[in-house]
Amino acid sequence: SLSAGLDLPGRFLFATLTLMTLIAILVFIEEAVYIYRKIPSSKRSIIIWINAAAPVISTTSCIGMWVPRSTMFTDFTAGIFFSIVIHKFLMMMIKECGGQKVLLRRFENGRFTISTGPCCCCCLCLPRVPITRQTLFWLKLGTFQFAVFRPVLIFLSIVLWTNGDYVLYNLSPKGPALWISCFIGALTLLALWAVGIMFRKVRILLKCKNIIPKFALYQFIVILNHLQTTIINIFATQKIIPCAPPLSSTARGSYIAQQLLIMEMFLITVISRVVYRRKYHDLELPECVAEEPGDKKQTP
Repeated sequence: SLSAGLDLPGRFLFATLTLMTLIAILVFIEEAVYIYRKIPSSKRSIIIWINAAAPVISTTSCIGMWVPRSTMFTDFTAGIFFSIVIHKFLMMMIKECGGQKVLLRRFENGRFTISTGPCCCCCLCLPRVPITRQTLFWLKLGTFQFAVFRPVLIFLSIVLWTNGDYVLYNLSPKGPALWISCFIGALTLLALWAVGIMFRKVRILLKCKNIIPKFALYQFIVILNHLQTTIINIFATQKIIPCAPPLSSTARGSYIAQQLLIMEMFLITVISRVVYRRKYHDLELPECVAEEPGDKKQTP
């Protein structure tokens, strides 16, 4: 077994990372109880979902660390969960503005700036889109499609993997892994773009509700869970990360990614507890809030 093959420092590292995962779970449970007691029911489940992202990723990484053969399933579970969290974060911003009707009334003559990352940050010539019920629908659809299609593609990957047709590190054009990964990447960029457009519009309005640090934590999870893991896997497949018997390069790269994620998600869980623990009855929206420069001032 894995634990039998570990030396004393290795066992100490595994025990420490497992303890960090358990503490992250306990911190989340305590925070969920606080949210359930203090937050209005209309926003309660959304905020609990968002707070659960870091502990869930930490838990799946810990399971993958102890049971190497489960890495495929743990990574897919974390991916499915976080695809739902991205949609929940967009809905949280709308809820924090008072809901869709209040948001439309407040920004009645406002416009969305669509030249934002990660898709169109360099396309400054793109027109600003009026804020209407239809544009809000397209933004919500941009994140909802990711929450629907990514689990479908992951299920397809698991089916192909059980049949021996899907090899995660085989990026040959003839294999399905490359095409499924590219399609998931395109869906991810589209969902992150929708969230970025909404955040750019409401960040000043919701500054009193800590939306900027909340968005920063969300961005850190995206970067660490996707970009960092992808870079480490590429290094492993290119043998930049050397093998250390009995671990191959890819297995060692997977261990490094999982161990880093456990430590990072532990820190994000603790910071999230501080950021989201606010007296929400003191955070009513002001009657008159200035929008971004270039927009007219609106009163609800």
